[in-house]
Amino acid sequence: MTKNSLNLNAIAPLKCEKALLRGYFIPMDFQVVVLAGGFSKSLVPLVSKEVPKALLPVANRPVLSYVLEHFEQNNLKDFIVVVEGESAALLVGGWISNAYVDRLHVEVAAVPEDIGTAGALRAIDHHLTAKDILVVSGDLVSDIPPGAVAAAHRRHDAAVTAMLCSTPVSGPSESGSSGGKDKAKKPARHNIIGLDPTKQFLLHIAAGAEVEKDIRVQKSILRAVGQMEIRADLMDAHMYAFKRAVLQEVLNKKETFLSLRRDVLPYLVRNQLRSELSQNGVLAEENGHHKDFSESSTVMLSQLLTNASTQSFHELYALGPDGSAPSPRKTHKCCVYIASKSNYCVRLNSIQAFSDINRDVIGDASHLSDYSFSPQNNIIHPTAVLGSKTTVGPHCMLGEGSQMGDKCSVKKSVIGRHCRIGSNVKVVNSVIMDHVTIGDGCSIQGSVICSNVQLQERAVLKDCQVGAGYVVSAGSEHKGESLAKKEKQ
Repeated sequence: MTKNSLNLNAIAPLKCEKALLRGYFIPMDFQVVVLAGGFSKSLVPLVSKEVPKALLPVANRPVLSYVLEHFEQNNLKDFIVVVEGESAALLVGGWISNAYVDRLHVEVAAVPEDIGTAGALRAIDHHLTAKDILVVSGDLVSDIPPGAVAAAHRRHDAAVTAMLCSTPVSGPSESGSSGGKDKAKKPARHNIIGLDPTKQFLLHIAAGAEVEKDIRVQKSILRAVGQMEIRADLMDAHMYAFKRAVLQEVLNKKETFLSLRRDVLPYLVRNQLRSELSQNGVLAEENGHHKDFSESSTVMLSQLLTNASTQSFHELYALGPDGSAPSPRKTHKCCVYIASKSNYCVRLNSIQAFSDINRDVIGDASHLSDYSFSPQNNIIHPTAVLGSKTTVGPHCMLGEGSQMGDKCSVKKSVIGRHCRIGSNVKVVNSVIMDHVTIGDGCSIQGSVICSNVQLQERAVLKDCQVGAGYVVSAGSEHKGESLAKKEKQ
C-alpha cells in the first residue's frame, strides 16, 4: 500500500515500545484518530464544496495541518483521519497526499454526513484494534503535548481521559457568530466540571445548553460526595484517550449516542462507580439513567473522597463498605489532564473562532505557525509586491505572489496567496483568502473574505463574511452581513 492512500483495509495501530513526547516518556500502542468533520453548517459561508472545514486556512495553512504536524513533532506519524462525506474526504485525502508524502502514514476514512463524533467512531469501529485510542478533533489548534494525555491515561489505567484547558476570554464558541464584535459583551456558555480533590478524576461534566438543566442534578451529587471542586473556567478540548474495549461497548450498546462530548463522556462519568467492567474491559449496562446513589453508597462515596489523597476513590470503593473485598467491585476511571493556563488551546468551531485563531497564530501564539517573522514582526512572502507608501503592520501576513497598490494599510490581518489589491485600500483585523481581487479605495474591517471574491472599487465591509466567488458591487457598504452566492440545486 502507498502512503496516504484512501484505502482503510490495512489500518494498523501505531506501535512503539516507548516514545519521548516532549518530556513525557511513556509506553504506548495507541491508534490516533483525527475527527476532521465535513462541510460544517456553522462555518457557512467560509466552507464550500471546494473547501471543507479541515482545509480552512489558518495563517494560509489548512487547520488540519496544525493537528497533524503537532502530533508529528511529538513522534506520532500514523493516523486515521475521519471525514464526513465522500466529496470532502476526497478533497482532504488529496491535500494530505500532496502535503505529507513520505512523512506521515495517513488513512482517510469517509463516513456519512451529520452522524456526530460518536457516530463517526462507530462507523470505523472494526478498524480500531489497539488497546487504547487517542481521539482528537481536526479543528484543534494547540501546543499541548498529546503525550501528556496518553501518559495520564496509562498511569491511571483509565477508561477515558479527557483533556481540559482554560476557557477563552469570550467563552467556548457554540455558534457561528461573526467576527469583529466586542466579545466581552457576548454571553458565553461555559462547561460545568466536577473534579475530585486531586484534580485527576472527572466526577461531573455538563456543557453548553445542558448546563442549567444538569446543574439541578449536580446539587444532589454535591450533597452526596461532600468534596467536589466545581469549575466553570475549563472546557473540554476534544482530545480524549479511550480504552478501546470500553469505547466500543458503549458505542455498540448506545446506538442513539451521537456526540462524544454530550453523550459518551457524560455517560461514562455518571456510571464510573455504579457499573462494573468485566475481566475483558467491557462496560456493563447501567441501572437507571440519572438515578441517585443508594444511602450506603452515598456515605461510602463521601468517605472515599475524604481519603482521595491516598488511593484513588475507585480503588477504595472497590474494597466494599467495611474495607474488605470478598467479591471486589470493579470500577472504571474517568480521568482528566488539565493543561496549563500558559498553553494555547482553541477549536476552530465557529466563524468567530476562525478569526481569533488566525489573529493569534500571527500574533501572541506565533510559535504555532513555524513561520519566520521579520524584524517588523510580520510575514511578507518574498514574491509579494508592495506599492509606494503601503504599510503592512506587525502581526500581519501577506502571502505568496500577492500584490498591493500604493498607499494601502494592513493591520492585524492575514492576506492569502495571489491576491490583487488596488490603491488606497485599508484592511484591519480581517482574513483574506487566496486569489481575491480588491479594487481601489476599499475598506475592510473585522471581516473574512473567501477565495476568488471580487470587491469592486470603494466597497466598504465591516464585520462581514463573504463566500467564495462572490462579487461585491462598487460603492456598496455592508455591516454585519453574510454575503454568498446562491448554491445551485
